[in-house]
Amino acid sequence: MSQKTAVMTGMIVGSIIGSYLPTLWGAGIFSYWSLFTSTVGGFLGIYIGYKLSQ
Repeated sequence: MSQKTAVMTGMIVGSIIGSYLPTLWGAGIFSYWSLFTSTVGGFLGIYIGYKLSQ
């Protein structure tokens, strides 16, 4: 798998997991918390995808 594919996959999966996370404590899927955790999850996914492709 190429580095670009790993980074993009990590970003997508991290964003999806991050945006769904606030629903576990009762916040809506379209809330500000969901937007914030989606961003954090995307950055973490990019980092993990980059490290795995090394």
